Amino acid sequence: MPPVPPAAPEPAPGVAVPAEPRRGSGRHAFLVAAGILLSRVVGLVRQRVFAHALGSGVVAGVFSAALRIPNLLQNMLGEGILSSSFIPVYAHLLARGEREEAEHVAGAVAGLLTAVTALLVVAGILAAPALVQVITPGLSGAEQALAIRFVRILFPATATLVLSAWCLGILNSHHRFFLSYAAPVANNVAVIAVLVAGAGRVDDARLGGWVAWGYVVGAVLQVGVQVPSVLALVGRLRPSISVARQSVRTVLGNFAPALVGRGVVQLSAFVDTIYASYVGTRGLATLGYQQTLYLLPISLFGMAISASELPAMSAAVGTPAAVAAALRTRLDAALQRLAFFVVPSAAAFVAIGDVLAGALFQTGKQTAADTRYLWLVLMGSAVGLVAAAKGRVYASSFYALRDTRTPLRFAVVRLALTASLAWWSAVKMPDLLGVPREAGLVGITATTGLAAWVEYALLRRALARRIGKTGVPGRRMALLWGAAAVAGGAALATKVALVRWRGAMPGLASDWGGAFLPPPRMHPVLAALPIVGAFAVVYLGLVLVLTPGGAAALPGFRRRVRR
Repeated sequence: MPPVPPAAPEPAPGVAVPAEPRRGSGRHAFLVAAGILLSRVVGLVRQRVFAHALGSGVVAGVFSAALRIPNLLQNMLGEGILSSSFIPVYAHLLARGEREEAEHVAGAVAGLLTAVTALLVVAGILAAPALVQVITPGLSGAEQALAIRFVRILFPATATLVLSAWCLGILNSHHRFFLSYAAPVANNVAVIAVLVAGAGRVDDARLGGWVAWGYVVGAVLQVGVQVPSVLALVGRLRPSISVARQSVRTVLGNFAPALVGRGVVQLSAFVDTIYASYVGTRGLATLGYQQTLYLLPISLFGMAISASELPAMSAAVGTPAAVAAALRTRLDAALQRLAFFVVPSAAAFVAIGDVLAGALFQTGKQTAADTRYLWLVLMGSAVGLVAAAKGRVYASSFYALRDTRTPLRFAVVRLALTASLAWWSAVKMPDLLGVPREAGLVGITATTGLAAWVEYALLRRALARRIGKTGVPGRRMALLWGAAAVAGGAALATKVALVRWRGAMPGLASDWGGAFLPPPRMHPVLAALPIVGAFAVVYLGLVLVLTPGGAAALPGFRRRVRR
């Protein structure tokens, strides 16, 4: 993992800081990132095996769309809402030494989540035909029937994964960051085992059903690996549905707006799926692969930093001014670390997205033409990558302040923009510009990025009114973008050199993305090594040279020197 950028200055004397020492912030973010990296690497292996077995065909597209429907409940009731309502209250109780009350809150939330998700899973299975019609209106006939079948198999995993998110909330609040984010490895391994066992032995539709059942089994395993550690931390866990205590009611009070807010965010993601269904099953399958790549920097850096900061921010005590200063210090440091990683990620999507997509997914039924199409979709994704990552950290700051309503309002604005712009991109833009219908997916991801920038700007301005001005200095951002642009140029020059040496990959001239430089005639993984290597070396070298103090300014450098 590359080094992180300079940390923010130390807080002023007398400023209250969270109970966890501020210097532990980088270590906690590293543990979150390490867990996420492990699970994402195995997830990429799963997607590569999936691409080899199913490519971007009908079953792959239908499965990718079906998986999003039960995941709606997982994301709404699980990670998103627990982060915004449960963790702030639970972590604050631990910081004040109210252990018994914290245990009661943990048990009540576990019981309530179990009851609610059980009811919703039953309703989801019964209402699967209507859900598929709403979420993927572009599907019909056999494709629609297949989607209904997949949804009904996948829905029982929802309740299990919500409990996995509850485990994550407990572990994070106790500053045990690695296990909860590495736990999805168990889920991915189960799916990989099913794909390996079934690929080439059964038809695509049957294999898709096997994969869905593998996902259910994997969800159970994902919870199972976390339960022993959670029980050891919680102590006397007594699940209940009682809301008699004020602390539980506080969680529920934050839960309602967080539920709506998270629902709005998820609906924004679902808009992409809805309009991608009009693009066709190839578009749905490509959207699934795009999400895997797009969420990699979001998860590794945006989620890692926001997740590690939220418990510490929530534990901040002192006067309002002292708490605001502590949050501002943490937030600025977090944003600088985030920008260091996410800016080059966006640049890499634009410059060498085909190289990345080819190395990860181009195998078996996933062709070079599918890779180039995915590259164009990734270019659209790059528009809002930085804004989406920063927005996560700003939202965590509001959650730490026990304010879930402000992010909700701005999420509604984002949803309205996403819905209107995605509709124009999918339905109107291809005919207006005279491009194939599949180009609409590029417009969908790009306009979704524009909406993310609007939400980010609103969050930043609103938080500035609460705790003061925050953000990465413009000069620092210019340095990072400049280094990323030069690195992109170096990667493209390496690609040109490989094409001249080995020749260009044939057969792409008729593809609607054929105007771009084709990849070299060699295995995608072998081509990626020097190209991605050139990008990384140039970016890191420029940042180190241009950063005042060079490597000595990077967190952890002085500690390594002392050792």
